[in-house]
Amino acid sequence: MYQATTRDIRVKVEPSFLEEESSPDDGRYFWAYTIEVTNLGLDTVQLRSRYWKITDARGKVEEVRGPGVVGKQPVLRPGETFTYTSGCPLGTPSGFMVGTYQMQTQSGEMFVVQIPAFSLDRPGTRRVVN
Repeated sequence: MYQATTRDIRVKVEPSFLEEESSPDDGRYFWAYTIEVTNLGLDTVQLRSRYWKITDARGKVEEVRGPGVVGKQPVLRPGETFTYTSGCPLGTPSGFMVGTYQMQTQSGEMFVVQIPAFSLDRPGTRRVVN
């Protein structure tokens, strides 16, 4: 598991390779990742948007931006956790992802929360760090 905390917002990530969704002969590899966002602070916050930088084993980078996560912009009161699962296809058997969430306090202040870098590795594949 990968973890980072920014301004009392903890983000945990657990990636898993999905063999049944992948087709190595076609150069398609698919991972799911489950993310748990916990508000450890005293202020209520809302997750407004996300940014991902996805890098495959060849160094090819894809950037993804958008509102919320999985179609939601969850509000997290102090002590609350929001968990979701999403997926990522790659053309190589390994890579990594890193990103940020744009959060907003009840008073309207926007701030950035770090999503820790995490590796996407097909089991049994040699890891490549770019």
